[in-house]
Amino acid sequence: MNPLFKILIRLGILKNDLDYHLIRASMVIIFLFFGYSKWFSYEAQGLIPLISHGPLIFWLYPVFGIRGAGRFLGTSEWLFCVLLFSGFWNKKLGVLGAIGACFAFISTISIIPFLPNAWEKSAGGFPAMTDNVAFLMKDLVLLAASVYLLRQDLIRLSSPAAGLPSTQ
Repeated sequence: MNPLFKILIRLGILKNDLDYHLIRASMVIIFLFFGYSKWFSYEAQGLIPLISHGPLIFWLYPVFGIRGAGRFLGTSEWLFCVLLFSGFWNKKLGVLGAIGACFAFISTISIIPFLPNAWEKSAGGFPAMTDNVAFLMKDLVLLAASVYLLRQDLIRLSSPAAGLPSTQ
């Protein structure tokens, strides 16, 4: 095992904060690409069954219309992307990005209980998910990653040598 550990150390895999940086980078990429897709008609149309049943986001259609709702969401996701990316250097901006990400994923997860035909009847119903529920389930992990980043940035802001990881 020692040679394996030495190789991993040389590659930087066991470097301090690697997990933190990988999760932050992953979240930046996710918000970049998902935000981009919201600007196109195919995505706006695909979101109709989800947004229509979202207890926290149903209001987007009456306020912005179908395309406007997509653009609002895309802009929000790009904002969270920029804030999370800035969090590599500025933890206060990282906190804002992580809070936005938490809200985004709470909003999407909250759709699941209100989605009609969420569970595949031909497979016996719950827990056999339909496509829309399966699509939303990934947001559980993304919410956990957002909470992790929020916690880490708050710890780094409150540590005596701001920006350095806490030992607690």
